[in-house]
Order: sequence, then structure tokens, then C-alpha cells
Amino acid sequence: MQFQQLVYFVAVAETRHFTRAAERVHVAQPSLSQQIKALERELGAELFSRARGNVALTEAGEALLPLARRILADADTARLEVQELVQLRRGRIRLGATPSLCTGLLPDVLRAFHDAHPGIRLLIEESGSHDLVRELARGALDLALIALPLPPAAPALTTVELLTEDLVVVTASESDPPGGGGPLAVADLRDEPMVMFRHGYDLRELTVAACRAAGFEPAFTVEGGEMDAVLGFVRAGLGLAVVPAMVADRAGPGLRTTPLAGSPLRRTIALAHRTDVAPPRAARELRRVLLAGRQGPS
Repeated sequence: MQFQQLVYFVAVAETRHFTRAAERVHVAQPSLSQQIKALERELGAELFSRARGNVALTEAGEALLPLARRILADADTARLEVQELVQLRRGRIRLGATPSLCTGLLPDVLRAFHDAHPGIRLLIEESGSHDLVRELARGALDLALIALPLPPAAPALTTVELLTEDLVVVTASESDPPGGGGPLAVADLRDEPMVMFRHGYDLRELTVAACRAAGFEPAFTVEGGEMDAVLGFVRAGLGLAVVPAMVADRAGPGLRTTPLAGSPLRRTIALAHRTDVAPPRAARELRRVLLAGRQGPS
């Protein structure tokens, strides 16, 4: 049974005339008749009685008509659904991002995207870069904002650099600032109590690597938190933390920000997706919006 045969069948059933049905569906009448006969052979029953030039539905035709109409209606619905997806009226995007980017970059970008495409659902996965790479690999995300470089055993991902951001030191406003309040070198953090992110955060690895390069092991008073928890522990006076400047700018009261001087710590954020799977149309549009606003060093 072919889809077009059902179109011809419904046209004949509604017009009760083969020639007028052929005109309605823009096909030659002999071709339409041949397709109706082929449909009848396929079903093993006549669908129309053709006595003395009158066309009427047989019992089999009466049974098929509502089913054929429903099939055609479902096909039309499917076509409209796909068109809506293509035209960005409906759909979803599964976006992964590090907590710092969820706090600093994404709110304004997602608001602008939602205003332009209100029918697109935005599903956000907040985690560290290593976790997001794994989620991309197993197909749970369409796009992810991750820190470069990729882990050594990362799957095949296509990445485009989005921004480079400075890292700064945050301390409690009520505590004495390290180094007297001026710009700090990483070496100045020696023996300073630190609040550290959980394993899997690229910020943790970057900070620890910088401290070791400066010749010391960082001293943790609290470790294992997410971004909001780390900032809360710093406000409580449990130690300092190294965070992106965009996070510090939005962190609210209770924190003091001190830049890192000399060889400042920076990280590069990239937009990534699986190389072997093209992102959905809506995700490609969000990717375009993000890349259009890409930034240099903050």
C-alpha cells in the first residue's frame, strides 16, 4: 500500500467521480484508475462499485475511508511538525555548561535566544568539563561549553574557541586580603587557606597545576563543592578561592576580588559537539548566537 494510493482513494470517495478526483489531485485519470486497481489488488477487495457509471463505496471502501483519512491527517501533522522544527518554532536543545558559565555567560545569551525562539525548550546540564565531555560522547547533550584542552582520552569532538577569561582570587570582605590587597602572584597563595572545587572541575586542575608550577602544594580547608557552595564558604571566611572574573563580577556582596598579576591565570572556553553527529537545527542556531558574541580575554 502506497501513500499516494490513499490520496487517490480518498479523492474518488469524496467526489464519487474518477475524472473529477484526478483533477483534484492533479494526475491523469488513467493513472489514478490504475493506482486504485493496484490498491484493490493489494487489499484483496474492491473499494468502489461502478454500476452504470455511478461510483459508490463498497463495504470494504466504507471501512477503509476513515482509516485512510486518519493516515493522511497524521502525515499532514507530521509534515507540519517537521516544518516547525526547521523554522525554529518548536524543538529542544540539550546544552551543557560549567557552573561558572551558567552563572556568568549564559543567562543573557539564553534570554536573547528564548525571546527570538520561545517555542524551543532549553535543557541545561551544569557540571565540570570532564563530566560534560562524557555526556557529549554518550549522546546526552547536543552542545557543551567546556574548558580546553580536552582530556587525553576525550572522544572525537568538534570544538570552536568561544572566549578566554581571566581567573581572579576571591576572599571574604571581612578578612584581611592576602598580600595587603594589591595584585597577587600565584606564589603569594603559598600557605593561604583555600576553598577548592570537587574533582572534575577544570578550575580545580588549573589552580592546582599553577600552584605546583610555583613550587608548592595548595592547602585546602574545604574541598568538594560546586560553584555556589565554594563562594559561600569563602564568604564565611573559610579560605580564598580562584574563580573566573565573570563569576566574581556577579557574585554579590560579601566578597573581595583581587586580580592575579605577573603571569595571570586564564582558561579558554570552547563550544563543542560530537564530530560524528550534526547538532539539531535549533542547537545549530544557538551555536550561531553564541559564536556571534564570542569574546577575547576578559
